[in-house]
Amino acid sequence: MALILISIGSNIEREKHIRAAIAELKAAFGALQVSSVYESEAVGFDGDPFYNLVVGANTELSVEACVELFKAIEDRHGRKRDVARFSGRTLDLDLLTYDQMMCQQPIELPRDEITKNAFVLLPLAELVPEQIHPPSGLTYRQLWQDYPKQQKLWTVPFSWSES
Repeated sequence: MALILISIGSNIEREKHIRAAIAELKAAFGALQVSSVYESEAVGFDGDPFYNLVVGANTELSVEACVELFKAIEDRHGRKRDVARFSGRTLDLDLLTYDQMMCQQPIELPRDEITKNAFVLLPLAELVPEQIHPPSGLTYRQLWQDYPKQQKLWTVPFSWSES
């Protein structure tokens, strides 16, 4: 079994799509580790704020199968693929890590955005603070402590039920 870490983001009907992503990931993987939900300003474009979090799961799926599953979940929830890379989205699921694998194909692992975006690094530091980031050899807690806190984000109270 591999431990995978997945980033989840949405800035269109955020609560609805975050809840849907968690439900689909639970159905696919069973028990999940779930970070707090953070709100952050859009990065790379002018747009509505995002909700972001990181989820941990154990899987026997391959990297390729995980990526295919995440794209299918995004598509079921209205993800548009014919828009600019930096734009609003209903749902964004990214495989951040797959155990301690380091590779460029079929996707880059660990994802470069881990060390570049507070909305990825802070939830990782919360969820798996002592896990080592393979290229740097530092823990996610250390990476967050050293991170230049220029991107603004904050924890939001999040109700996992729709009531």
